[in-house]
Amino acid sequence: MSDPILPPRDIPAAPAEVEALLVILHRNRRTFAWKSFGLDHAAMNRTLPPSTLTLAGLVKHLALVEDHYFTHQLMGRDYPVVWAPLAENANWDFESSALDTPDELQELWLAAVARSESATQEALADGGLDRLVADSGGGEPFNLRRVMLDLIEEYARHTGHADLIRESIDGLVGEGAPP
Repeated sequence: MSDPILPPRDIPAAPAEVEALLVILHRNRRTFAWKSFGLDHAAMNRTLPPSTLTLAGLVKHLALVEDHYFTHQLMGRDYPVVWAPLAENANWDFESSALDTPDELQELWLAAVARSESATQEALADGGLDRLVADSGGGEPFNLRRVMLDLIEEYARHTGHADLIRESIDGLVGEGAPP
């Protein structure tokens, strides 16, 4: 992939907490995108046995995770209509991804990231990192800081999966997307 899907953001040597969380989450998203996009349909749906994970499935899953944490939990908004089939099949994000084109998956993921970034800015302006989520799923309310940390962890885990799958496809290796 010659043009990065998400532009790089510099992290200062001594960032404040908000800035650090924003930049690290962005860097994790950017690295995931670098590992996951720029391939054809067949490559995005290739597995690395014995796992059944595919890059396509990971992309669609992380788009869902973005909307779950930021759109639904943080802001208390309904899920975008694209996620309606999950009511019938909890694994729909992974299973249906083989039907999507690489461009559709990239568009879905980028739209979810954009909604998440907008929700983050809205929440930061309304309470900062201590702003509580609107829907904690019946558990103890948690804050934006926790949401961002959970997403960083989610991306770290799935970027590891994507890294192994991508290396098995075309040998792409490395820690982070090039500038």
